[in-house]
Amino acid sequence: MGLGLSLNFGPTATAEEILSLFQLASGGRRTVFVHLRDSGPYESLQEVIADTAISGASLHIEHVNTFLVNTPVALRLIDGARGHGLDITTEALPYTAASMFIDSGVFEPGWQQRLHIGYADLQWPGTTVGLNPESFERYRKQGGRVFAFLNTEEMVRAAVTHPHVMIASDGILENGLGHPRSAGTYARILGRYVREEKALSLMDAVRKCSLEPARRLEPICPQMRAKGRLRAGADADISVFDPVRVIDRATYEKPAEYSEGFRYVLVNGTFVVRDGKLQDDVAPGEAIRAK
Repeated sequence: MGLGLSLNFGPTATAEEILSLFQLASGGRRTVFVHLRDSGPYESLQEVIADTAISGASLHIEHVNTFLVNTPVALRLIDGARGHGLDITTEALPYTAASMFIDSGVFEPGWQQRLHIGYADLQWPGTTVGLNPESFERYRKQGGRVFAFLNTEEMVRAAVTHPHVMIASDGILENGLGHPRSAGTYARILGRYVREEKALSLMDAVRKCSLEPARRLEPICPQMRAKGRLRAGADADISVFDPVRVIDRATYEKPAEYSEGFRYVLVNGTFVVRDGKLQDDVAPGEAIRAK
């Protein structure tokens, strides 16, 4: 489908290496999906925008509200690049905490300055308190994912309400543990930002969660032309929800809690949720592949 670069987890990658990968993706007419180097200065964002212009590749910046301190400024940079014809898109996660591997390069010495957070802003899954130097070192040796509260609600709202920003879940749950975005992202958008805060219209929210991601992938994967739409001939991937009741229930302590308000969910025309209940022993999904 494309080329994924997690530059924040591999901070020793050189500018030359990254540009060569953009050129590789451009030659294969694939999109580059990038985790920026860190959430600090804007050099990382400017670097990948320049690589896009030089190589002719298309670029998708992952989680624009997670890896940059000032999301509105980042959005202005992206808007400026798009305005000059560069094929750049981005998406946001509607949460103030990211989920990172504590044993990765992100947390090499100096992480506090790069991420603009401290030990107390880190929370281990299944716990309710922040880390300290002792627990940080213990978990770093153990390895695994940690929550990093490096965002603000103002930055989240700026991202999810921007007209060109899609909504993403980046969901991973393992044995019931993980980030609440895995179970709650889309219900959170529909319940909190649409109904409660009226920061988004219902149709804008649905577009950001379905049609826009499909459009982004259509040039790579013709299958996506049948996604994100309700029309004859499209794949019957349908969620039926009550806009008055829909809300997320997943938390950092209980990340696998089901959302409320979803009555029916169909994948390829097969019920996977019916009358609000998960259907067992059905797996109608199909792999999405590049042409």
